[in-house]
Amino acid sequence: MYKKVLAAVNEYTNSEVATRYAIAFAKSCRASLSLVFVARPGIGLDIFRQAESALQRLFVEAEKNGVDVEGITEKGDPFDKINRIVKKNDIDIVFAATRREDVKKRFFVKTFARELALKLPCSVAMVRVVRMGKTHPGHILVPFRGRMTGLREMAYFTAKLAEGFGASATLFHLPRSMKKFIHGEIHLKPVQREERIPAEVEHFLEYLKRYGIPHEKRTSHGSVAREITIEASLRKNDLIIMGASERSLLGSLIGENPVEDVLRETTCNLIVFRPGHDSAKRFA
Repeated sequence: MYKKVLAAVNEYTNSEVATRYAIAFAKSCRASLSLVFVARPGIGLDIFRQAESALQRLFVEAEKNGVDVEGITEKGDPFDKINRIVKKNDIDIVFAATRREDVKKRFFVKTFARELALKLPCSVAMVRVVRMGKTHPGHILVPFRGRMTGLREMAYFTAKLAEGFGASATLFHLPRSMKKFIHGEIHLKPVQREERIPAEVEHFLEYLKRYGIPHEKRTSHGSVAREITIEASLRKNDLIIMGASERSLLGSLIGENPVEDVLRETTCNLIVFRPGHDSAKRFA
């Protein structure tokens, strides 16, 4: 379970959106929340005031929601300061927004978001904000392909976030196509896709059922990023949650990564969740 949540706050609106997810999540988990703003060296006074104002607004909002909240302002390198706070205070999970500049390049190459996702000794929820005004999701899409790393923690994270907003969840399975030497890729028929749904999907649904989250499962095939964005648009999903292991994030440095493709193409808000705990012990 999560007892301590941290949200990284800055002067940008997308960090406020990401922090509102953190507030709802902390409330659902009955966890404490640390709002952290780190001022880089040489930051302008106007930017500092904008960030401080955001911190105050979010602090008041968290208090109104009954969350045990504290505000922390530091100066220095943002990653170093957040990393120290995480270790000192035994933070369980960090929420942080991707920056707008990240959209123009590969997300996991030399970005602040990559540092947090790969180096923090806790779980990380990296938020890509597309719709600024859509901070209260009603329908959450959880794509799944292949083995799911940190299944129990991922299911618990999804369930508690959905609970915080009173949202439903759809587990969307995209099986890999079958390869055939002569004819190339063979895509499975709907009945065949249902038959090939991994046991992990059913386990995930059992966790959602345990936490009382309205849910369903769906299947499709084709380009991962394309099918996910189409599904989210047609089914009017407000939020996508994708799991990402350290291995898959490192793999994005040398090859294609479906997570990066969805980050770039998504039409709704997206959370990339990197589990950081021993699921078997903490989320049984």
